[in-house]
Amino acid sequence: MTGGPVISVRDLDTRFGDVWVHRGLNLEISKGEMVSLVGGSGSGKTTLLRQLIGLLVPTRGEIRILGEPLFGTGAMRERALRRRFGVLFQHGALFSALSVFDNVAFPLRELKCYDHDTIRDLVMLKLAMVELLPRHGSLMPAELSGGMIKRVALARALALEPELLLLDEPTAGLDPDRSDGFVRLIRMLGQELGLTVVLVTHDLDTLAALSTRVAVLAEQRILAYGSIDDVIAIDHPFIQNFFLSERSVRALQNLPKPVVAAS
Repeated sequence: MTGGPVISVRDLDTRFGDVWVHRGLNLEISKGEMVSLVGGSGSGKTTLLRQLIGLLVPTRGEIRILGEPLFGTGAMRERALRRRFGVLFQHGALFSALSVFDNVAFPLRELKCYDHDTIRDLVMLKLAMVELLPRHGSLMPAELSGGMIKRVALARALALEPELLLLDEPTAGLDPDRSDGFVRLIRMLGQELGLTVVLVTHDLDTLAALSTRVAVLAEQRILAYGSIDDVIAIDHPFIQNFFLSERSVRALQNLPKPVVAAS
């Protein structure tokens, strides 16, 4: 891909039985951006994220990732496209029967392109990138703290050198200190690796610290899309309630603005 959006969603409809979740939803995300997707309970945030990673086919409309259609191009092309983005699930989704090392090595082994020594070196590199030590590789998921689970899951999401990173509630379940540390790590890696990042979050501290733009999902569509300041200026009940509570204002005022990664 030499130009154009990293993510393009056009005229997306999603229906489960008689219930419409999305109608005519459009979204375009450029290279190097960090976009937070927010919305009320039942607004379809997680459904949209599942569609962006290929787990759920929309009722109608088109999703293009890195210039390629996400659906309808055949199993081999779809699999190759999905190797170009990494996913961090809300609770880490580590394989409980595999060690930290084997969890991070899993996508590398699935490719069947690397020998044992190369996989070992790549896993150690990814662990270091998320500020974990080589000795952590022998631990099992049950032995990890919540913050370490997130870091291992992030290392696995970065294993295949993705261009796009999708995060589902990345700081959910973390205490404030671990949450702040994980946010700093995501911001640093995003900038250093030139990643495009999309995250679903309800946490204002996370949103304010990471977002170059915010997409507000309400009324079955993207109701607002722009910088935090531009979105806050829109007179809509959900936007006013979400962004202008006392806690929200404090979070938005006290945290540094994110830096857009170089194109």
